[in-house]
Amino acid sequence: MSERVMYLKAKHLYSTLHYRTRIGLCELPLALLVAIIATIVSITAPSLFTNPLFLGGLVLHAGLLAASFLTPWERFRPGSYVIIPLLDFVAIGLTRNGSVDVLPGLSLLAIFPVIWISASAIRTRLSLLASFLGPFVILAVPPLLGFAPPSQFWTAVLLGLAMATVSVSLRFASLNSDYSQRKLEASKAEVDRLQGENAERALVLEAILDTIDVGLVALDAHGNRTLTNRQQRSYDRLVKAGEQDDDGGSHLYAADKSTPVQPNRYPVHRAAAGETFANYLVWIGPKDSQRAVMTAATAIKDGDEQFAGSVIVSSDVTDMVEALRAKEDFVSNVSHELWTPLTSIIGHLDLVLDDEDHALPTDTERQLSVARRNAERLYALVSNLLASASGAASVHLRPTDLTGLVENSIESAGPQAADTGVSLKADVPDILWTSSDPLRIRQVIDNLLSNAIKYSPDGGTVTVRAREECGSALLEVQDTGIGMSPTETKLIFGKFFRTEAARQSTIPGVGLGLSITKAIVDSHGGTIRCTSQPGAGTTFTVTLPLHRPEQN
Repeated sequence: MSERVMYLKAKHLYSTLHYRTRIGLCELPLALLVAIIATIVSITAPSLFTNPLFLGGLVLHAGLLAASFLTPWERFRPGSYVIIPLLDFVAIGLTRNGSVDVLPGLSLLAIFPVIWISASAIRTRLSLLASFLGPFVILAVPPLLGFAPPSQFWTAVLLGLAMATVSVSLRFASLNSDYSQRKLEASKAEVDRLQGENAERALVLEAILDTIDVGLVALDAHGNRTLTNRQQRSYDRLVKAGEQDDDGGSHLYAADKSTPVQPNRYPVHRAAAGETFANYLVWIGPKDSQRAVMTAATAIKDGDEQFAGSVIVSSDVTDMVEALRAKEDFVSNVSHELWTPLTSIIGHLDLVLDDEDHALPTDTERQLSVARRNAERLYALVSNLLASASGAASVHLRPTDLTGLVENSIESAGPQAADTGVSLKADVPDILWTSSDPLRIRQVIDNLLSNAIKYSPDGGTVTVRAREECGSALLEVQDTGIGMSPTETKLIFGKFFRTEAARQSTIPGVGLGLSITKAIVDSHGGTIRCTSQPGAGTTFTVTLPLHRPEQN
């Protein structure tokens, strides 16, 4: 236990004592010391007990101790107890002068009443006067009465000055102690005020967090929850509904609504492991009342970049997911309904236009060609809609030369580029083997090239680069076209998304090509990203797995 704690406990215990008991305890140390001295004298110099001064001093000490404990001081004026230390000077003078030949140093006992008077509530001047006169009188009376040499008078003066100096020091120490106490009390009051404000803010924050319809969980560095709001508690109840599902696990499922999520993939467990993620979709609750929840987590780092906790946010996106699913079902159904008649229309137009035995008038042939061209354009649109609605593209991986695909795609895009004044350039190696589906990757390159040409309406340059980098095949398609904002680059792979500039221009499109492109790249285990600046062009970068000879 520290000294500070012991002092505070002793101070608290002292403050609980009865007032007269506290006065008695102040007198007790001097009385005990005098009792010890009397005991020693009874053994070493018993003749002192025949001295009336010495004996009178002892009796007065005993009487003062008894008076300290027995007098009802609380009935008298405050500070009246100071009579006890003043009479102590008299008792010490009698005891000292009655044993001066044996115990000349007893005058030093005056330090006890000096301390008591200095710590009392009497005025400072009176305290200094009493601290000087009390010790002075003890030594000055005998020479004044002729019972001691005159030189002792100056010793009395020195003793009085010394005790007065001690009193001054004690006064300053008391003032410093009082100042420190007031400062401590002020600090405690400030801490109490801040704690009160923090408690109020915590209540307001808790009310705010319980009001929002987003689940929130805060974790500490050990993965323990430190905060969970009302919405998150409702999600937790859904996860634990019925305690367990049929397979013995919690009601937490993957995006397909049926595959249980492994414990190490739970959002909270991923966050506790220090992982940062976003747009992690899970389904919670029993299978007859599931809700779709989109989760995200951000790891918190301390000053040393060490994991210090995490915050997980969960949002109910059931309505949005079901709306998207309904939209995709609608698009898929409509596309299937259009597919058959379009196939028939294109087939019959091909038969008519390719019939060499029955030549058509020039105007008729031109009009039918326009009809076929637009029917093929509509057919391509329906194909894209079907591909988009089908989700992930199916691929058949095999060794594929990416360089050859790029060269063929550039050759096919040549007429489109020439019509808009766009220059096509290629920077590719002689051969670059990838493990990919050539039909699907050719579709990716065609989509990116077509977009690069289409969104460079005033001419410019489209450059296609391919190389091996960091163990992957890297494909870049860069244009010098209209570009887009950083916000738009984050949304560019969404279905039906078109930039503001594209919507305001006459450039055709419905915003499906890049979403299909991303689905194809993802199905290969690759990545695609977009960098762009308005008016400075756009660059799409695709990574694909390389083909290794050991894979043959």
